[in-house]
Amino acid sequence: MTAEPGHQPAGPVDGSRTDRAFCVLAPNPSLMTLDGTNTWLIAEPGSEAAVAVDPGPADETHLQRVLAAAAGRGQRITAIVLTHRHPDHSEGAPRLAELTGAPVRAADPAHRLGSEGLTAGDVVTAGGCELRVIATPGHTTDSVCLYLPADDAVLTGDTVLGRGTTVIGTDGSLTDYLGSLDRLQALVQETGLRTLLPGHGPLLPDAAGTLNYYRTHRAERLAEVQAALAAGDRTLADIVARVYVDVDRKLWPFAQWSVRAQLEYLGARGELPAGFGVPDVPGQE
Repeated sequence: MTAEPGHQPAGPVDGSRTDRAFCVLAPNPSLMTLDGTNTWLIAEPGSEAAVAVDPGPADETHLQRVLAAAAGRGQRITAIVLTHRHPDHSEGAPRLAELTGAPVRAADPAHRLGSEGLTAGDVVTAGGCELRVIATPGHTTDSVCLYLPADDAVLTGDTVLGRGTTVIGTDGSLTDYLGSLDRLQALVQETGLRTLLPGHGPLLPDAAGTLNYYRTHRAERLAEVQAALAAGDRTLADIVARVYVDVDRKLWPFAQWSVRAQLEYLGARGELPAGFGVPDVPGQE
């Protein structure tokens, strides 16, 4: 999910690949999902098994395309993994599990089918290669990334997108999110990680540059929110109108989520104006 333009690499989405990852694009494009949700099939070349990451929406045509893409490589899906709970990534998982008999592994117990969860340090090997689980909360509390060391790649879900930047959702935290970006930047330094395979948008061949952009962008937005407060803005709508003036107005309601997360972050650091209370997003329970 994205609320902001910028960092816009070109390139195809459907069919994009590395040696061990192949993207099947779901037909659910929107302002928030970009081209649609990327379902990634992960398998070692020559393996008869594959892992499906983020089956996407409950769209039968898409799920049949996922099955056909695996079958075209002589593979069957033996495991399903979710990067986080949002329905544009998870809604199709029960049906794909029904079609394949594969379990669904997720950090959120409510989205699991089978006995295995998904926690930091876990290794998924169903596709014949390693997928190492990295906890990356922030966009949501249950967000994870999946490190594919054989391809020097990470599947990022909505933690990093192929275009734009990620909304901090109502079930997320900017403090957690910045920590997750730090964790991914450390992985780049430690392993030589090169490629990011996002949940929306094209793959990103410059992991280090993308993560640096994300970190810089967050710092700039925080500074802009602080400037809006200093100018006297006190509502989410007013802050969004000042800070996100370069963003499509259709996305401003979603930008309020990120502004609220930024205000909570500043509040935890004691950097809000005296007597200022962080307002709720309109319509949020």
